[in-house]
Amino acid sequence: MAGKYETRLAELGETLPEAPAPAANYVPYVIAGDLVFVSGQISKDSDGLICGKLGETMDVAQGQAAAKVCALNLIAQLKEACGSDLDRLKRVVKLGGFVNCTQGFTDQPAVINGASDFIGEVFGDIGAHARAAVGSPSLPLGVAVEIDGVFQIS
Repeated sequence: MAGKYETRLAELGETLPEAPAPAANYVPYVIAGDLVFVSGQISKDSDGLICGKLGETMDVAQGQAAAKVCALNLIAQLKEACGSDLDRLKRVVKLGGFVNCTQGFTDQPAVINGASDFIGEVFGDIGAHARAAVGSPSLPLGVAVEIDGVFQIS
């Protein structure tokens, strides 16, 4: 039986992907006490990598869509860390967002809102989180966005 957060995802018309495998020498998440630190999740969905540079080949709305994909991948990793029970989540603590952008692009917070807003839609009040949103001249594989996260679980 699906828990309340998986039910909420379904209500939003979303299906969690399989938790992405690491692409290098790291683990997808680390559990320390009641905290889960999820490694950076790139903008990659079932159609492949979402690549581009904000302020050059992508606009803010496209960046927000890429950030939402990162959030889905974060939630998939969190589900794995929780032994497939997302209802163990007590709090979304922090998201760290990286935006592949031009030097003059200054709307990184608006781009990462694509993830923050989605996290709020899924988790409600416990989804309110601290956050960083920074620009980068490039990201792995040319992706538009990468986001990592810290979550408190029971």
